[in-house]
Amino acid sequence: MTRPLTATIDLNAMRHNFSVVRSSVPNAKAWAVVKADAYGHGLERAVRAFADADGLALIEIDHAINLRKTGWQKPILLLEGFFKADELPELAENEISFAVACDEQMAMLEKAVLPKPVNVHLKMNSGMNRLGYLPSAYRTAYERLSRIPSVKSISYMTHFANSEDPSHPKVPVSEQLRRFDGATAGLPGERNLSNSAAILLHPYIRTDWVRPGIMLYGGTPGGKSAEEYGLIAAMSLDSEIIQIQNIRKGDSVGYGSLFTAEADMTIGVVACGYADGYPRVAPEGTPVIVDGVRTRLVGRVSMDMLTVDLTPVKGAHVGSKVNLWGKELPIEEVAVAAGTVGYELMCALSSRPQVIELD
Repeated sequence: MTRPLTATIDLNAMRHNFSVVRSSVPNAKAWAVVKADAYGHGLERAVRAFADADGLALIEIDHAINLRKTGWQKPILLLEGFFKADELPELAENEISFAVACDEQMAMLEKAVLPKPVNVHLKMNSGMNRLGYLPSAYRTAYERLSRIPSVKSISYMTHFANSEDPSHPKVPVSEQLRRFDGATAGLPGERNLSNSAAILLHPYIRTDWVRPGIMLYGGTPGGKSAEEYGLIAAMSLDSEIIQIQNIRKGDSVGYGSLFTAEADMTIGVVACGYADGYPRVAPEGTPVIVDGVRTRLVGRVSMDMLTVDLTPVKGAHVGSKVNLWGKELPIEEVAVAAGTVGYELMCALSSRPQVIELD
């Protein structure tokens, strides 16, 4: 018998979401971001779903090289660049572009003897304070990079810290753009800007390339619901009720007896737990759909099971269908309840659920 837990991946939903990118920023080329195994959806599936993308962006060097070996001929970009000098010849041979974000990478590139010239995306730290050169050091970095004989082209890249919040009091998009524009003014080359939130909320940003990630998979980067953005969930996590318990007022449920019934109630045991990718920290009240009826999680999520309140679900039985997130229940609602973001839930999906592919 197969455990009744499935993750359905809808490639047509992914294609639809990419079309939203095109309609939002029609004048920009688009990197489809497929890092972290395409946000848990499967890299091979993403390659088929995003065949119309202008390029693929990720951070895993071995996966980038394998994309070439399996036939992807369009551009590939490594968002964090390379990590060791001995990686450079193979990246050059496979015509894989990469970010350069620090002097250590710059020095390795200067010393490298490469079989082919490379395309480099010079990363600016315009306020996020992760990777990249500060605006004050950016032109010096550009000049140094432009003197390396193996560098064929230089593009300009930064990442927005708060693109989902246009009026953020610390680092608004407008301030990052001001810093970026000032540091790159007059320099030749393409601009590589705009994550999902910037595409949807700031489509006016002047850029040659955009880098959609979460929106490609039907997740919302903030501001509004995915449905309001015209996005469709590409991943659904579904299970079944595997046992029913009728408990009395005062009875408790699960490890630590965290939940205590305030009245007689019916509890359903669901075949899904944190070893499957469902967040262990999801609290009582996290939404769950059973046989099309919205109900709630009760008790602590365990490794292989979780428990839900079946009191409002008339006729619930062993085998009743349970939707944990997807088209019926936006993944962001579950994520917010668990104090995290939909990105984490997608990426945390384990290899245990049976995967059903819709194409």
